[in-house]
Amino acid sequence: MPLDFFNVWLSYIYLYVGGGIFFVAGMILIRRTKAIDMRLKRDRFWWKIMLWGFVYYAIIHLILIIAALYW
Repeated sequence: MPLDFFNVWLSYIYLYVGGGIFFVAGMILIRRTKAIDMRLKRDRFWWKIMLWGFVYYAIIHLILIIAALYW
Protein backbone atom coordinates (compact mmCIF):
# COMPACT_ATOMS: atom_id res chain seq x y z
CA MET A 1 0.00 0.00 0.00
CA PRO A 2 1.54 3.33 -1.02
CA LEU A 3 1.92 5.97 1.67
CA ASP A 4 0.27 8.86 -0.11
CA PHE A 5 -1.88 11.70 1.22
CA PHE A 6 -5.11 9.72 1.30
CA ASN A 7 -3.64 6.80 3.24
CA VAL A 8 -1.73 8.86 5.80
CA TRP A 9 -2.84 12.44 6.27
CA LEU A 10 -6.51 12.25 5.38
CA SER A 11 -7.26 10.05 8.39
CA TYR A 12 -5.31 12.45 10.65
CA ILE A 13 -7.25 15.42 9.31
CA TYR A 14 -10.53 13.55 9.68
CA LEU A 15 -9.73 12.55 13.25
CA TYR A 16 -8.62 15.92 14.58
CA VAL A 17 -10.69 18.29 12.45
CA GLY A 18 -13.87 16.25 12.29
CA GLY A 19 -13.54 15.07 15.87
CA GLY A 20 -12.37 18.51 16.92
CA ILE A 21 -15.63 20.02 15.69
CA PHE A 22 -17.57 17.70 17.99
CA PHE A 23 -15.11 18.33 20.82
CA VAL A 24 -15.45 22.11 20.52
CA ALA A 25 -19.23 21.82 20.21
CA GLY A 26 -19.27 19.80 23.42
CA MET A 27 -17.07 22.33 25.19
CA ILE A 28 -19.34 25.18 24.05
CA LEU A 29 -22.37 23.22 25.24
CA ILE A 30 -20.74 22.75 28.64
CA ARG A 31 -20.14 26.49 28.95
CA ARG A 32 -23.58 27.58 27.73
CA THR A 33 -25.49 25.19 29.99
CA LYS A 34 -23.37 26.35 32.92
CA ALA A 35 -22.27 22.80 33.64
CA ILE A 36 -18.92 24.31 34.53
CA ASP A 37 -18.35 27.22 36.87
CA MET A 38 -15.29 29.10 35.64
CA ARG A 39 -15.11 30.95 38.95
CA LEU A 40 -14.04 27.74 40.65
CA LYS A 41 -10.35 26.91 40.45
CA ARG A 42 -11.13 23.18 40.18
CA ASP A 43 -13.39 23.70 37.16
CA ARG A 44 -10.88 25.97 35.42
CA PHE A 45 -8.21 23.31 35.98
CA TRP A 46 -10.28 20.59 34.31
CA TRP A 47 -11.27 22.92 31.48
CA LYS A 48 -7.58 23.48 30.71
CA ILE A 49 -6.85 19.75 31.01
CA MET A 50 -9.51 18.99 28.40
CA LEU A 51 -8.24 21.62 25.94
CA TRP A 52 -4.55 20.83 26.33
CA GLY A 53 -5.26 17.09 26.30
CA PHE A 54 -6.81 17.34 22.86
CA VAL A 55 -3.86 19.38 21.56
CA TYR A 56 -1.37 17.03 23.27
CA TYR A 57 -2.80 13.92 21.61
CA ALA A 58 -2.92 15.65 18.22
CA ILE A 59 0.76 16.63 18.52
CA ILE A 60 1.87 13.18 19.72
CA HIS A 61 -0.05 11.56 16.87
CA LEU A 62 1.52 13.99 14.39
CA ILE A 63 5.04 13.24 15.66
CA LEU A 64 4.48 9.50 15.43
CA ILE A 65 3.13 9.74 11.89
CA ILE A 66 6.12 11.81 10.79
CA ALA A 67 8.48 9.37 12.53
CA ALA A 68 6.86 6.41 10.79
CA LEU A 69 7.07 8.07 7.38
CA TYR A 70 10.59 9.46 7.45
CA TRP A 71 12.64 7.32 9.86
